[in-house]
Order: sequence, then structure tokens, then C-alpha cells
Amino acid sequence: MLSSLSFVLLSVVFPSVLAATTYDMVKEYSGSTFFDDWNFYGKFDDLTHGDAIFVTKNVARSSKLAYVDPTTNHAIIKVDNTSKVVFNDKRNTVRIASADAFDVGSVWIADMYHVPFGCSVWPAFWSQAPNWPKGGEIDTFEHWNMELHNQMTLHTEPGCTQASPLQTSTVVNSTNCAFNANSNAGCSVMDPRDSSYGAKFATAQGGVFVTEFAASGISVWFFPRSSIPSSLQGNASSFSIADLGTPTANWPAAGCAVDTFFKAQHLIFDITLCGDAAGPPAVFAQTCSGVCYANYVVGNGSAYNDAYFDVASVRIYSVTGTNTVRLGSAALGTSASAWAWAAAVLGGAFTLLAL
Repeated sequence: MLSSLSFVLLSVVFPSVLAATTYDMVKEYSGSTFFDDWNFYGKFDDLTHGDAIFVTKNVARSSKLAYVDPTTNHAIIKVDNTSKVVFNDKRNTVRIASADAFDVGSVWIADMYHVPFGCSVWPAFWSQAPNWPKGGEIDTFEHWNMELHNQMTLHTEPGCTQASPLQTSTVVNSTNCAFNANSNAGCSVMDPRDSSYGAKFATAQGGVFVTEFAASGISVWFFPRSSIPSSLQGNASSFSIADLGTPTANWPAAGCAVDTFFKAQHLIFDITLCGDAAGPPAVFAQTCSGVCYANYVVGNGSAYNDAYFDVASVRIYSVTGTNTVRLGSAALGTSASAWAWAAAVLGGAFTLLAL
């Protein structure tokens, strides 16, 4: 039996042992209404210098670049893989941002069966506040070209670092999250499992990405399809964070005060082509042959047959007894991304982590 002193000490040092946080679902994107509450960017990629046009909602629908598959009832978000693009033109693709934002005390869970991959392809599922770098950025899923592993990253104003994380990944690329440090590499963690990205993700029927946006810290879990916890299977209306075990990546508040560096987050899916991360020749050559734009973007589009998200659902949860949804918060519009800032201020001198 615990003494009173032991109980107090445990509650301070290991609060999750005594009172794991529970979350209740407050919003769901799925099925025929999946795209109802998203804003389509609707112009060329002026954020990360990609050789891509992020089409409007009407074009995405008519071209079947964003639609709900009638067989699976899953949302498909894809690059145009049928049109011929001539030299000096860009290829159509999609970037969508949630109309609502989600505040500290939220969890978002994305159930995906396929993620985009291929030479010149740079996909991401991520979030940010409207006035980047103020309010921070959380990259749940991102990599490029034919890389094999997912990369999870925070980007913030100066003062946020990854300190003493409790996580399963041992691959920490950088610990300084500041946008003006290390050519804006952010504080990045790689998932060592090759089932977290690319062809092997698809072969395994994908899995579930969980992002906890809590005052105590930010955490990301990835569960392959065969390892999804029972509490997250089906249309789970609530769950305990204790059910998930140790996260893949973790940024405790001890090194990064979440309430200081982060504000309510809009969720984003996007697929750009080449651009600041995937396109530089030295990076591109690590996993692909040829020239990013000339040999892939230009042409008949067959290089993009695997460049699509297949999303069963995205579910938002709030701490039990609260609602962290911020309805119709300020749209992201043309707010700069991490890569756009680095390109403009650093002249493209990036520290790109091709893993």
C-alpha cells in the first residue's frame, strides 16, 4: 500500500500513472461529408516553391483530385496523374486546410490506408496556427521522394527545444525547434520503421497516426494496421491516452511550453512536387535518378500513380468535459510555411534531412 508521501511523489513525477487523460470525440471528417469543412488553397505553390498548382475545390472535384471513393467511402487526395504537362508548366495537385482550428487539449487521429510517395513527391499531414511562426507548427507525417521513414517535426519561435523525451524512436535529427536555427530544420524525430512511409506503408494497409496536443507536451504515435490499439478501433467515441503506450515521438513541456509556443491548430493535407525539400539536386539524388522537374513533373503523369492519400477518417478528440474546437478560426490563406521562410531569408541554404 502506498504511503501518503509516496502517493504525492508519484503524482508529481509520474502523473500519468495515477490519472491518465481521457478524450472524447468532438468532430469527425469521414465518408460523403469528408471535404465539407476544408478550405482548398486554390493557386500555385507559392509557399514551398513546388512545381505544383493547388487547385480550387471545384477543379479538385471535376478532375477527381479530391473525392470520396464510392466503394470504400474513403477520401482520396491526389496529384494529377493523367494530364500531360509541358516544360515551364506546373502539375495540378491539392492542399486543404481545416476551416476549424483545434486548441491545446486536443487529439487528432488520422486513419490512412495509403500515403503519397514517389520521386519528386513531397506529401504532408500537419498543422499550424494562422500567423506562422507564431502559434507553431506540428508535422505529424512528412517526407519526400523515395525515402522510407516518416519524419515528425515541430517548428516554433525561439525558445522551444526537445528535452528529455519519452518516446520509442531513438533517431533524433535535431532538438532546437526554432524557425531561425539550423536553417529551420525544426526539432525532428524519425520513425525507424519503414512501414511508416511509402510503398511498405501501402503494402501493410497503412495505419493510424495519433497527435496529442496537450499542455504537458506534444506527442505523435504511429500504429500499423495490424497493431492499432483496440480502444481506437471502430468508431471510438472516447479513449484513454494510457491505452496508447509510449509515443513514437515526444516533445515534453519541460523543454517547450506548449501554451507559450502553440496556438489553436488548423489541420492540413498537401502534396507538392519538387520544391524546397524534395527538389534540390543533392537531396533528390539520394533516392531518385534524373532531374526532379524535367524528368517527373513534365510528361504524361504516370510517375504519380502512387501520389495519393487514401484516408478513412480524421477524428478530433478533446479532454473529457471540454470542447477544444475553434469554429471557423482565421483561415491560413497565404501564411508562410517553414520552408517558405527559410527560402526567403536563408536564400535556400537549407539543412535538409534526407533519411
